[in-house]
Amino acid sequence: MTGTMSEPTIAPQQAVLPARLTLAGPDPGLRRTDGAWWPRSHDLGDELPALLIALNARWGRITRVTVDSGMWPISPRRMTLAGRVVHLSRCGTAAGRHKICLLSYGIGRCDLLVVPPESPPEEAGRLMEEARDMPCSMNL
Repeated sequence: MTGTMSEPTIAPQQAVLPARLTLAGPDPGLRRTDGAWWPRSHDLGDELPALLIALNARWGRITRVTVDSGMWPISPRRMTLAGRVVHLSRCGTAAGRHKICLLSYGIGRCDLLVVPPESPPEEAGRLMEEARDMPCSMNL
């Protein structure tokens, strides 16, 4: 018997709350972090669609996402969003625990600091502002 596992499909009308996101300006200088994202939970299947929709205008069709397996203990290998497949991979390095890397074919990559969902609003706001304004990477 053959079969395939179905992948999560997210229709545009299913996009729930907008992503809590801050991005650095289009500064021509090199940056290690392009901004910050504060997801509402550790459920990547629930959180990623809103982020991809929010980044669409700036980074186009994101086709690959790399996340840390410690921050996102369960995640699908791929998902379909608005008719396109997004491949997800996980890494297990301490240096990437609070980062997400999004790749868009022909445009480049977007590296975001991930503010832990359980962070108090004041701390999350401070971290997001620092990630947006600082050209170097930050440690959490």
